[in-house]
Amino acid sequence: MIKLNEVDKYIESKYQRVFILKGINLEIQAGEFVSIMGPSGSGKSTLMNIIGMLDKPSQGEYYFLDEPVHLFSERKTSRIHKEHIGFIFQAYHLIDELTVYENIETPLLYRGVKRKERASMVAEMLDRFNMVAKKDLFPEQLSGGQQQLVGVARAIVGKPKLLLADEPTGNLHSSQGEEVMDMLKQFNKEGMTIIQVTHNEKFAEYGSRVIELEDGALKR
Repeated sequence: MIKLNEVDKYIESKYQRVFILKGINLEIQAGEFVSIMGPSGSGKSTLMNIIGMLDKPSQGEYYFLDEPVHLFSERKTSRIHKEHIGFIFQAYHLIDELTVYENIETPLLYRGVKRKERASMVAEMLDRFNMVAKKDLFPEQLSGGQQQLVGVARAIVGKPKLLLADEPTGNLHSSQGEEVMDMLKQFNKEGMTIIQVTHNEKFAEYGSRVIELEDGALKR
């Protein structure tokens, strides 16, 4: 599903290149659940952003479903991202002015899903996450754990082929964290490919394999 060949990400300064990622070679098969670990500043979030098509590599090749992402136009990159990829952020990134219902609905609007189908898909998420009674509340009226659950629901409402989770439990109590991880495990069993970044060794073990990054490179 995912293949990275010799991917670099660097910043050009006046006198030198500062590498964030260096020589990344990585393959992830459809249906895998992969955990990425490494110290702060090792390039984990940058790698996730490249895989999620929110950022482009400075050099190297990226193939997604056998298509060359590194050769895509901006428009095609955006379309593939919207159609196939869901993102869970540590900082939730909910839209303050929108209700729970509207936040979950947002990616479906971007994809042009018809109103009746949208209503059905959002209702399924509200039911699955036990949030029917909170659908008209705004993010500021929710606890951190509830906000993160809305973020998870928004990420998966369109049933993406690939789910990227960047520190999905970072701001949660351990019991809430376990609840989110159990959900991710269930989505994976249902066929969703998942890549998560985590500092938590226990939560990393929910994945089928662990990849370690250090100083922008994969540890062998």
